[in-house]
Amino acid sequence: MNRSNAGANLPTLRSHNAALVLDLLRVAGERGISRLELAERTGLTPQAVSKITARLRAEGLATEAGHRASTGGKPRTVLRLVPDAGHAVGLHLDRDELTVVLVDLAGTVVASRRTPLDFGAPAGEVVAVAAGEVGAVLGGPVGADAEAESAQPHPLPGPGAGPSAPAASTPGDGGAGGTAPVGGARTVLGIGVAVPGPLDHRGGVLHRVTGFPQWDGYPLQDALAARTGLPVVVDKDTNAAALGLALRADGPGDFAYLHLGTGLGAGLFLGGALHRGARTGAGEFGHQTVALDGPPCGCGGRGCIEALCLAAVAEGDVAEAARVLGTGAANLVGLLDIDRVVLGGRTVGADPDAYVRGVRAVIEERARRDGTGAAVPLVTTAGAGRPVAEGAAQLVLAPLFGRVGSGDGA
Repeated sequence: MNRSNAGANLPTLRSHNAALVLDLLRVAGERGISRLELAERTGLTPQAVSKITARLRAEGLATEAGHRASTGGKPRTVLRLVPDAGHAVGLHLDRDELTVVLVDLAGTVVASRRTPLDFGAPAGEVVAVAAGEVGAVLGGPVGADAEAESAQPHPLPGPGAGPSAPAASTPGDGGAGGTAPVGGARTVLGIGVAVPGPLDHRGGVLHRVTGFPQWDGYPLQDALAARTGLPVVVDKDTNAAALGLALRADGPGDFAYLHLGTGLGAGLFLGGALHRGARTGAGEFGHQTVALDGPPCGCGGRGCIEALCLAAVAEGDVAEAARVLGTGAANLVGLLDIDRVVLGGRTVGADPDAYVRGVRAVIEERARRDGTGAAVPLVTTAGAGRPVAEGAAQLVLAPLFGRVGSGDGA
């Protein structure tokens, strides 16, 4: 086991002001940012910024990135974030597959894996598979798995045998579909886990996932933390994706992320933060009733938009699935007056143009009917990598930068 794959509590990051500075370094990227600019954008005094950046540099989180000409006097020293100073694991447990990514402080994916998963298997088995994939993406077993491996007897080499060479790893081949794990020492801040809802985000406890009632009340956060020895944060898959999208957005704005895959749900980004609701259960978009006498849904209701949408998908009627999804999207736009709608999920990704076209038609028709002006923009995450798994990693990283998703249920 690589002992550096342990939870880290970086002292500088406890400071709100330091988090603000660190976030500006993150946004600046390789180009970097000067101390004067940091002071101007944070409202902190130059002296305070100098003290904070000195601590960040001492802890290896920031470094010099050259100099920039100034309007007078000597050139300004430019600082930048050190991305590989810390990493986070993002884990997406879907109903039929698992995706895991390892990202650095800049949010860049440095390793990934994808493997089939039976979410209906006993919870302990699912947790064991998840822990194994986390270990694989980190380059070695973690937690209880590492202890079990170290307890196994290792046979001595036979006469004349030389030292054994480690198995070769081909770049871009991480096994089970993915990129190769990155070797060397690294600081892992924790694991963010994205799963189907509903759930209790604060305690990391799952509720009655549609079609999988056996998960009701299961303490996934505690179980995975005990298995891996790493801090764990659990949230709905839609919230994780929305968080990741918000951190990559160019500007502010309220939006809804609608995820159509093996189920249907929404992540809501409102007022500059994820909207989880008082019981962290907001976003159960798929279980709004749109047909009172409609087909039964796995949740126990009838005529849910998820049931109607997935039925159309099963019949190969993409136009009807998009029309149903558009009806729910238009309801959401009218209810929340959001700035844009983002579509994602495997089903949308299989035919993004058809879904955008169908959903947009319903939203535009509703806008004309209501006289509210131009319809809100509609985009997809197609080609955007692994938005749920990458967003799950941001459940761990975002609080370090003073950003949304700090785990307070807000």
